[in-house]
Amino acid sequence: MLDLTHTPPTPKVIAGAKFDWELVIGMEIHAQVASNAKLFSGASTSFGAEPNSNVAFVDAAMPGMLPVINAFCVEQAVRTGLGLKAQINLTSAFDRKNYFYPDLPQGYQISQLYHPIVGEGEVIVEMGPGIARRVRIERIHLEQDAGKSIHDMDPALSFVDFNRTGVALMEIVSRPDIRGPEEAAAYVTKLRQILRYLGTCDGNMQNGNLRADVNVSVCRPGQYEKYWETQDFSHLGTRCEIKNMNSMRFMTQAIDYEARRQIAILEDGGSVTQETRLYDPDKGETRSMRSKEEAHDYRYFPDPDLLPLEIEQAFVDDIAARMPELPDARKARFMADFGLTDYDANVLTADLESAGFFEAVAKGRDGKQAANWVINELFGRLNKEGLAIADSPVTAPQLGGVLDMIASGQISGKMAKDLFEILWTEGGDPAEQAAKHGMQQVTDTGAIEAAVDAIIAANPDQVEKAKANPKLAGWFVGQVIKATGGKANPATVNALVAAKLGL
Repeated sequence: MLDLTHTPPTPKVIAGAKFDWELVIGMEIHAQVASNAKLFSGASTSFGAEPNSNVAFVDAAMPGMLPVINAFCVEQAVRTGLGLKAQINLTSAFDRKNYFYPDLPQGYQISQLYHPIVGEGEVIVEMGPGIARRVRIERIHLEQDAGKSIHDMDPALSFVDFNRTGVALMEIVSRPDIRGPEEAAAYVTKLRQILRYLGTCDGNMQNGNLRADVNVSVCRPGQYEKYWETQDFSHLGTRCEIKNMNSMRFMTQAIDYEARRQIAILEDGGSVTQETRLYDPDKGETRSMRSKEEAHDYRYFPDPDLLPLEIEQAFVDDIAARMPELPDARKARFMADFGLTDYDANVLTADLESAGFFEAVAKGRDGKQAANWVINELFGRLNKEGLAIADSPVTAPQLGGVLDMIASGQISGKMAKDLFEILWTEGGDPAEQAAKHGMQQVTDTGAIEAAVDAIIAANPDQVEKAKANPKLAGWFVGQVIKATGGKANPATVNALVAAKLGL
């Protein structure tokens, strides 16, 4: 087991024009809570509804409307904290973060600055066989999402959709433990995987249900180690925040560009300005959005409409007792129970649906064979067709039935692939489809022996060659299988050929 607790993360060194620089990254992940209702109202959170149709009076900041906490969102935040091995704070409180924006009807956001619901935790990120990184979680707090301003529907007007206003978010704040673009993408991928296993966020980045704000800075070699020892941020460079990243590929591109931009400024004798930036994927560069605000700029103060949130330890214990098996534990179990390689177990546990599908196929069968079929045949075809596993035309029971027929000798491996294709296009029961298409393997020893005798009698020269070089016996096996239309059991043919040739 790797000890990742007391060791600073390995740096990503970027070669500059004059000096070497190290990259330092911290992240704030905004994960939409998987809940049918918003954080402080009963309005729906369904995606794709007509603009401004999922808006309660409190979401629209109508006078006299008071927020009421959604207990299920609290439960989801606690479940997330437990999944990240974090401290659960039995007392937390909500604050008002004051700023004006057209899609924020209240003129403030209800968040948790001073007393978050979840404290310190961790995410273990695998970067390769035997290589792991520990990213420390500083806190997780609950907050409201804002609405959405729309600027491309009219050349002179902007519109606003309040459907997202008040939707519950978990802001998951890491410490600056990430040291490269690839690590950043791997961290988000692992965190997204854990959230989906927990069922606390669907992780849909395309719909904006998981978004990352990436804080990037650079420092000279050795400075990060000083920060690690002292926790004094003055040893690190000035950070810039890249806002609302929802693509792993764009995230790595944005981090790389931003790091090099900062290095160029510093090596020219300038200083980096702390600010919020946006990434333009068309130009492949970041651009300034606004100066980076500090907490005091938002005039945080306790929300007077919400009492401190107090939960009991029994509430936390009940959630802990109902926790699902998480990715790392499931991977370890697959390797132990089914004899899978590290790579295969990683692929099969990448998401909850894939893991469940494999486990249904592998139950009571050869785990390695099941893994090969799920990864190579099923996943390969799904990728080719652009389908999710939930939309697979071949079900787990059907694929399991194919493997059962291979194990019993009813069909060969080649027949199985043909049968898989039939099930993909036509569906049906594997055994019935095999019978319908004449795919049963010939296991009658008498019939196969007759074919072997005929091939041997017709090829005396080849017999002599095979007796001199037993490796050439494979020619007879191929001829017999060909003569039987590919239906002869290969193991039976091999045994009979060897016996007849005296090998």
